[in-house]
Amino acid sequence: MKRRCARARECARILAHIMIALVRRLTIPCRYVSGYMFHRDEGDKDRSLEGASHAWVEALVPGWGWVAFDPTNNLVGGDRHIRVAIGRDYADVPPTRGVYKGEAQSELSVAVTVSPADSVAPPPAKPPFVVRSRPVLVRQVLRVEQEQQQQQ
Repeated sequence: MKRRCARARECARILAHIMIALVRRLTIPCRYVSGYMFHRDEGDKDRSLEGASHAWVEALVPGWGWVAFDPTNNLVGGDRHIRVAIGRDYADVPPTRGVYKGEAQSELSVAVTVSPADSVAPPPAKPPFVVRSRPVLVRQVLRVEQEQQQQQ
């Protein structure tokens, strides 16, 4: 599941970048959009997975304003596209970005649930994976071992 989810995100990102390159070549302003896609039911034939981040393009169409295009699912953007961030490309708006400094032991887990605002809130989703850093003592022992190996 995790591998399929990563492929779907990568596919959406690549297709959005290809479309941006083609649309900009036509001198039409466009932007990269990062967000999520709401899946109403099993009848939706979306390539993006439920709860996975998604990407699409918005182009400035004269007389219409910014119009969303989803090259991954071959759709014009609509109420199912949930915009989180807008930028020139993926580097401007990755789904996660941050800096962590320090030697503390930590644990990170993330889960996303997308549902209509007027519906009953679903139970919290279980994170697909948890990232744990090694304890400080393990890092210090490894550092000492590396220093000893370098001195030999």
